[in-house]
Amino acid sequence: MSQHGGVYPHEPADKQAYTARFDRWYSRLARPYDVAVKLLPVWRTWVSAALPHIRGPRVLEVSFGTGWLLTRYAANFETHGVDLNERMVHIARRNLQRAGVVAELRRANVEQLPYPDGLFDTVVNTMAFSGYPDGERAMSELSRMLRPQGRIVLVDIGYPRNGNLLGSGLIVMWKWAGDLIHDMPVLFDRYGLDVWEHSVGGFGSVRLYVATKR
Repeated sequence: MSQHGGVYPHEPADKQAYTARFDRWYSRLARPYDVAVKLLPVWRTWVSAALPHIRGPRVLEVSFGTGWLLTRYAANFETHGVDLNERMVHIARRNLQRAGVVAELRRANVEQLPYPDGLFDTVVNTMAFSGYPDGERAMSELSRMLRPQGRIVLVDIGYPRNGNLLGSGLIVMWKWAGDLIHDMPVLFDRYGLDVWEHSVGGFGSVRLYVATKR
């Protein structure tokens, strides 16, 4: 039991197999996922909560999926993005082209981001961290990307702070689907980040974190 209100299960022993399984799943569902993101207002509301907190001039989005959020802000900054899944990268490039927006996209793993230390003013990560089998390594890399006083803007699932039944039930469903619930405030603090958080939906189970590098 964590001081932040939930039981955090152990990460998978075979982290490579976990990542490979998620990658195969996203390859099969990349196109339906793209349609769902564009049509489901609740999902757009959740990830759009990140937009007011993005600062430039240089921004990195990690695990951008099919790029819907990128099309909303990339024109305002020097924007880079990485995603592990090849089909997601392909669809995101097409979506950016259709939107008339430019961003430099690469295929890469969050555990080995292909950039030097301290390059970015903001790192964006929405509805993705719960799919990372090694939360420590992922947070270490996200923090490494930031200049001093840079920020991580992250939206993901977490235990509702008031423990309500509906939000807690949604967490059970996410876990059943294979997602991992990380103790985000602890991870942020461990990697030198001061965090502010706020519920953005899901009866308190979808949370926005804005974490500033000390």
